[in-house]
Amino acid sequence: MKLKATLVLAAVMAITGAQAATELVIATVNNGHMIEMQKLTKNFEQANPDIKVKWVTLEEGVLRQRVTTDIATKGGQFDIMTIGMYETPIWGKKGWLQELKPDAAYDVDDILPAMRNGLSVDGKMYAAPFYGESSMLMYRKDLADKAGVQVPERPTWAQVKDLAAKIHNPKEGVYGICLRGKPGWGDNMAFLSTLVNTNGGQWFDMSWKPQLESKPWKDAISFYVDLLKNYGPPGSSANSFNEILALYNAGKCGMWVDATIAASFITDPKQSKVADKVAFAQAPTTVTPKGANWLWAWALAIPAGSKKVDAAQKFVNWATSKEYIALVGKTNGWGTIPTGTRKSTYANADFLKAAKFAAAEKTAIDSANPNDSTLPKSPYVGVQYAAIPEFQAIGIAVGQQMSSALAGKTTVDAALKAGQVAAEREMKKGGYYK
Repeated sequence: MKLKATLVLAAVMAITGAQAATELVIATVNNGHMIEMQKLTKNFEQANPDIKVKWVTLEEGVLRQRVTTDIATKGGQFDIMTIGMYETPIWGKKGWLQELKPDAAYDVDDILPAMRNGLSVDGKMYAAPFYGESSMLMYRKDLADKAGVQVPERPTWAQVKDLAAKIHNPKEGVYGICLRGKPGWGDNMAFLSTLVNTNGGQWFDMSWKPQLESKPWKDAISFYVDLLKNYGPPGSSANSFNEILALYNAGKCGMWVDATIAASFITDPKQSKVADKVAFAQAPTTVTPKGANWLWAWALAIPAGSKKVDAAQKFVNWATSKEYIALVGKTNGWGTIPTGTRKSTYANADFLKAAKFAAAEKTAIDSANPNDSTLPKSPYVGVQYAAIPEFQAIGIAVGQQMSSALAGKTTVDAALKAGQVAAEREMKKGGYYK
């Protein structure tokens, strides 16, 4: 009898214990840093035995679609979502996200100001950065040295063009410069927006009128098409981050302006043939340094309707903490940590020793300001995008036109005119003006 009673009690305890465990469903993107987080989640679960984590891992485009639908319809599928700097201010303003209130141990003041500000609305943080990036110039120092050119810390686009001409050697399989050409608001338009910014341009003026036929846009796009036509690899209109990364690691690009996160891959001898020949400088400028390099973070946010806020906040604290970064460093090596989020990362001797790009990356991130990224005053937040719901459709439409101009299927003027028409249509539909 005693044994039976004990077994019944054990069974009841097991059932109530199972019921007590909170399951967190987390939607995330299928990139390397996030896959690593999933492997290390067992550490979180061991420290928090009352919480179990379930991952939903999706491609970037699918992730955006799923989380946007879920949050807009209050679907409640996810307890934590991986979102970016584009969505956070829009959704935070709409009241779709929980304000994050980490404890003192989290050290919110350690988060880099550019990241904290880009994920906040009216001083309240609505997402915590898991990794952050800006953009910078990555170049082959051996080729620059051979050409007798010393690249300054913040070069001009004219200097970049001059160096591209000197090191361009297609017979030897080396192209002067590689830049994004594949259409998409987060593909070619992420880069081109920064080129327009530094030429003194903007997406919209203070009346929300699109500015695609303005002189800065014409100057920027004409320069870009000419530069890649003369010194870029063939088929540039199909290249985005991954395609150029493969070209660069194979030793085929003399220069590349793109996400700072690329630095850890091109300096890794396991992946890159030119790992020991790479150097870094700030993103090039033309008329102004404002908005010359972009700003982005993949971040973790909690939907406003979540019934598991406390458990979700615990996980967000853990995954974006100094302790998590140290865990990755100790487990996989300091060259593999998620960067671009905390001041303490850039004060860490182990990281600085493992990452020769650290100083250039931090300078780039610190110099990007999504609240002041254009020379003329702009009504929107964002460096390489405008944080308004209509921007996705506009960025995609304009990106297709710019890619066509690069491929020689249309002229720069015709592409900009078509882009202007598409942008005006979306803004009128959105009720910004009649």
